[in-house]
Amino acid sequence: MSEEKKVEKVVLAYSGGLDTSVIVPWLIENYGCEVICYTANIGQGDDELEGLEEKAIRSGASKIIIEDLRETFLTEYVFPMMQAGAIYERKYLLGTSVARPLIAKRQVEIAEQEGADAVAHGCTGKGNDQVRFELTVMALNPMLKVIAPWREWDIRSREDALAYARAHDVPVVQSERSIYSRDSNIWHLSHEGGPLEDPWFEPEEEMFQRTVSPQAAPDEPEVIELEFESGTPIGLNGEKMDPVPLMTALNEIGARHGIGRVDLVENRLVGMKSRGVYETPGGTILYAAHQELESICLDKDTLHFKQMIALRYAELVYNGKWFSSLREALDGFVLVTQRHVTGLVRLKLYKGNIIVAGRKSPYSLYREDYASFGHMDVYDQRDAQGFINLWGLPLKVDALLSIAGTGESRFRAPDYSIFKRD
Repeated sequence: MSEEKKVEKVVLAYSGGLDTSVIVPWLIENYGCEVICYTANIGQGDDELEGLEEKAIRSGASKIIIEDLRETFLTEYVFPMMQAGAIYERKYLLGTSVARPLIAKRQVEIAEQEGADAVAHGCTGKGNDQVRFELTVMALNPMLKVIAPWREWDIRSREDALAYARAHDVPVVQSERSIYSRDSNIWHLSHEGGPLEDPWFEPEEEMFQRTVSPQAAPDEPEVIELEFESGTPIGLNGEKMDPVPLMTALNEIGARHGIGRVDLVENRLVGMKSRGVYETPGGTILYAAHQELESICLDKDTLHFKQMIALRYAELVYNGKWFSSLREALDGFVLVTQRHVTGLVRLKLYKGNIIVAGRKSPYSLYREDYASFGHMDVYDQRDAQGFINLWGLPLKVDALLSIAGTGESRFRAPDYSIFKRD
């Protein structure tokens, strides 16, 4: 083995699925190294976490570290992203994208704690996740070697992986394989691959796992009230709640009303289009409520500028640049905008729809007496004439100069002579 390839100890991002299970013996066989498995509980569900320790050890790992990062995921990653208003390509609430930097960050920290000289992941060479993992490692500890088996090994199919597992006594639970590739956490569930690769194909109802179809949702709407403090959700229906139980409750509520289904053909970072179907019931509710509260708490200039940076923020998250100076700088701006985003939002949920039923805040910039058409001291309607004259002056001058030079304005060519005075 060359010195370039020599690795003593590696921390593997481990899910316990077929791919990461066979990566353990593959790393030992090809790098001659000790393997430590790392699993982050970010709300993917107990079924995915059950039996991981035994499986990792039997696969050849020296140990496995499992951490509950659900609250950290929400408070340090998801909520700041929501406050920024980040949505990728008008639909995607970035559920997979925003989870990767957290997992990779902890992977780096554990590698440092354990004296490892490398980290590894099971991302394929076609997707976005390889970029998100590796950019995080590069930003946080560029001295660590990154091993991506899918870019090195000869395994090309599920059958190849099963054969490798049998040859190396890797415990693999034989079960019917889903035709879809899925990623799950407390924020969302994604579906890709299989028949979804045809953008004309309508997803079958059996594919969805978190939400009922809007047609099957209750025939009566459900009204909820969400409370925010400085842009952070802190309560539901009059009850103060911590982030994880609040998100769990919103997921349950949204799911039964068919909220949060998205079908998107998106532009991957690696240069190709892909289709994904996402279920984000609680997240969709949170985004809607937060935006409504901002509508009364932010002034026009701030709100409009914030809409522009939301697009850039979403690109940074999607493209794996969470740990970048620009994202930090944008967070600084967003943090200032959220100081007065405090109050209540009332929503009516009905068959896949989120209907705004009310919003209020002690910092609301909306005043009914200011907005009315009656006479008031703060606004005299006669002032509008001077404002309009000044606001439209550049347009008027441009038209007058065009008429004087060519006989017609930029947009029209009527007979202006009838307007001339003797």
